[in-house]
Amino acid sequence: MRGWWREIAGLVLPVACGGCGRPRTALCPRCRTGLTGTGPRRVRPWPEPPGLPVVHAAAPYEGAVRALLLAHKERGALPLAGALGAALAGAVEAATGPCGASGGGPLLLVPVPSSRRSVRARGHDPTRRIALAAAARLRRSGRAARVLPVLRQGRAVADQAGLGARGRLANLAGALEVAPAGVRLLDEAVREAGRVVLVDDLMTTGASLAEAVRALGAAPVLVHPPFIPGLPDSPKRRGTEGLFEQPAAAVVASSPASFEINRNSRGTCNVAGGER
Repeated sequence: MRGWWREIAGLVLPVACGGCGRPRTALCPRCRTGLTGTGPRRVRPWPEPPGLPVVHAAAPYEGAVRALLLAHKERGALPLAGALGAALAGAVEAATGPCGASGGGPLLLVPVPSSRRSVRARGHDPTRRIALAAAARLRRSGRAARVLPVLRQGRAVADQAGLGARGRLANLAGALEVAPAGVRLLDEAVREAGRVVLVDDLMTTGASLAEAVRALGAAPVLVHPPFIPGLPDSPKRRGTEGLFEQPAAAVVASSPASFEINRNSRGTCNVAGGER
């Protein structure tokens, strides 16, 4: 019955695959496989910006994967968020490895924010939408996960299109900050030993992820000292740097050149001072 209804709906409201244009399907099996078929891998841009965390990507940004991301982001193909979120969830699992297994603290997916102008123009925040889909997918697989949208753009930035690696670093330097409401969320994350994973739909030069790490490290959070009888209970504020291990990062796609094909980096734990 459900299949019959989809056939009728396809005649009335025709759709096409966001990756290849195949009619009467939002995402064909071949393009879906392209998102996850090779499995997530460690990626590095060149040159690698200072402060970039360890990043895993689900697929190279080319062909059908590129078309799917653009369809979701720029053309409002919102049903694609589920498949893109599943791909991102796989990259998150590769980035956290056994350290993120259930039984520890939750996985806290922190989306790299889009500008308010971009969100208004598109009518949605694509990275946050994909992150929510990824968190739901992780929870269905038994992993404690939620989205922590604590970052925002603190100042206007130029359009990144057309800028090289140095230009993007300069454009984004000091641009992100933790929103006031996000300080409380980070404080709760510290107390429950959550694992922060920065997430984005695409990595090109890595400038956005490096700036996100800086912004998280600069955020003031409450530190609750252990209660000692006779001493005043006076929580202090300090930056999050040192309270979290080095954040991992996961993206749906990255440039083909950033994939390290010969490095077997699946299933590793990425911790501060670890593999870079």
